Amino acid sequence: MNHSRMSNLSGFTLIELVIIIVVLGILAAAAIPKYQDISAEAKEASCRGALGSLRSGITIFYANAAVTTGTATWPTLSELETVGTVMMQEIPKNPYQSDANNPDSIVTGVTKGTIVGSRGGWAYKASTGEIWANTNGSGENDW
Repeated sequence: MNHSRMSNLSGFTLIELVIIIVVLGILAAAAIPKYQDISAEAKEASCRGALGSLRSGITIFYANAAVTTGTATWPTLSELETVGTVMMQEIPKNPYQSDANNPDSIVTGVTKGTIVGSRGGWAYKASTGEIWANTNGSGENDW
């Protein structure tokens, strides 16, 4: 009677459990590299989006100045920083800049790709209307 009760019990053997753990380990090892760069991709997408909105606002300001005054002028740095003049909302943060360095501020830029100080999240050249990230992460000064 004792023998028949033992034959009704079922479960995984130790070897089966080890095989399952090994297979899960292989799957995890293959998946980790694919998701390792998600943080970098998110920063790049955020920076590109912020630059796109800033550049659109600057271009619209330039076009409106040409139509209303007859003279096309780029916004000054103070006009760009004033909410409601060029941008209807606050300047977006540069995701590559730390919060301690004012990632939502703009400094006067001279040459694209050259970092100006450590304070500003964005560098703006008022004579040409160019704006770029005031950091030197991988490739953001090529956009």
